[in-house]
Amino acid sequence: MSNRNVQERHVRRLKRHRRVRKKISGTTARPRLVVFRSLTNVEGQIVDDTQGVTLLGISTSSSDVKSESSELSKSERGRLAGKLLAQRAIEKGITKVVFDRGGFIYHGRVKAFAEGAREGGLEF
Repeated sequence: MSNRNVQERHVRRLKRHRRVRKKISGTTARPRLVVFRSLTNVEGQIVDDTQGVTLLGISTSSSDVKSESSELSKSERGRLAGKLLAQRAIEKGITKVVFDRGGFIYHGRVKAFAEGAREGGLEF
C-alpha cells in the first residue's frame, strides 16, 4: 500500500472520529471509553469530558498486560486489556461508560477490547 493511501485512510478515520465526537460526550456519571488502535497495540482510556480529565488508561504495551500475554495474539491481548481496564474502573466506582471507537471499524482488536471490557463488568 502506498504512503498516500495510508494518509488518506488516516484522514478518513479522523473525519469519522470528529463526526462521532460531536454527538458523544462523557460525563462524570457516565464517562467515555476511548479506544485507539495502532499497528501493534490497542489503548483504552476512560475520560470525563465535562472536567477534561482522563480517569484511567491502559495499553497492550503496558507491563501488566505484557506479563500475562506473551503468547497471545493481538486481538487476545486487546481483550485482556479491556478486562483489566474494566476491573480498574469498577475499583474506582465506574460501572457505566459511553463507548467511543475512535473512528475505527468495530471489528478485530477494537471489538475484542470492547468485549473484554464488557466481560470485566462495564456496561455500554
